[in-house]
Amino acid sequence: MIFPDYRPRRLRQNSCFRRMIRETKLSVDDFILPLFAVNGKGIKNPIPSMPGHYQLSCDNLVKVVKEAKNLGIPGVILFGLPDKKDPLGTQAYAKNGVVQKAVKAVKDKVSDIMVITDVCLCQYTDHGHCGFVNKNKIDNDATLDLLAKTALSHVNAGSDMVAPSDMMDGRVAEIRQSLDENGFSDTPVMAYSAKYCSAYYGPFREAADSAPVFGDRRTYQMDPANAVEAIREASMDVEEGADIIMVKPALSYLDIICRIREEIDLPVAAYNVSGEYSMIKAAGKMGWIDEEQVMMETLLSIKRAGADMILTYFAKEAATVLNR
Repeated sequence: MIFPDYRPRRLRQNSCFRRMIRETKLSVDDFILPLFAVNGKGIKNPIPSMPGHYQLSCDNLVKVVKEAKNLGIPGVILFGLPDKKDPLGTQAYAKNGVVQKAVKAVKDKVSDIMVITDVCLCQYTDHGHCGFVNKNKIDNDATLDLLAKTALSHVNAGSDMVAPSDMMDGRVAEIRQSLDENGFSDTPVMAYSAKYCSAYYGPFREAADSAPVFGDRRTYQMDPANAVEAIREASMDVEEGADIIMVKPALSYLDIICRIREEIDLPVAAYNVSGEYSMIKAAGKMGWIDEEQVMMETLLSIKRAGADMILTYFAKEAATVLNR
């Protein structure tokens, strides 16, 4: 097809033509809203690096979940900030832990919205790492039981789906086995399969108070230079029983989303992380960009790359735009 016989602009002449041939469509159904739970009542602590987001006590968190449901958002994912931390992250799997209480509160007050829980130890350990630390090294195998206990405690509280984000080897299989043995074989696992050691997590670490006290997370999160390794990681999680594969972050890893979408025959999630959100917010505040248009273009690019669902702090704002 060559000019002048073929003129691509013919089908760009008006909005109706453009709508008819649009290849990728963004929907409210694509969104999962991350939320941060704290103990107490009446708490709504602003997160300075994430304008519009807060650390929320259960009563206020329930209000936000109701807002999300009314906008048509199908799911939220909960992160917890405990009152106390210790080397084993015991509050991660405590029966009355902050996430466990938040799950119960939401399930009691709001129906027909998916409650997903992040499964990790970094928010609960006094050293800030995602696993058990032995002589300043993260002990992979000793961590697995703690992660399985955390996931089971979340599901016992009412979580609809668990999402292990720790990047320990073998954790999906350990969690899957634990859930199955305790009567939760129908509860899905959304695995953070290709989670990169990224500089884009900064605002989240402020929000969740989860920065490591020593070292970094390069020994368990993926090297940003690697792509083939992401396919191996995702394939392992599929074999271990994952139901959904996640790529995190999204924007700098659109190629990874695309490759996993082509290689893996499971739903693919992508996490539009805190740094990606905060950069757009900051540039919008300065008047350097049209914040709303950049937000929608960003989310569309993640969907176009192959994501079936998008975890995004823009969920409520984007849903409002799509519902106009």
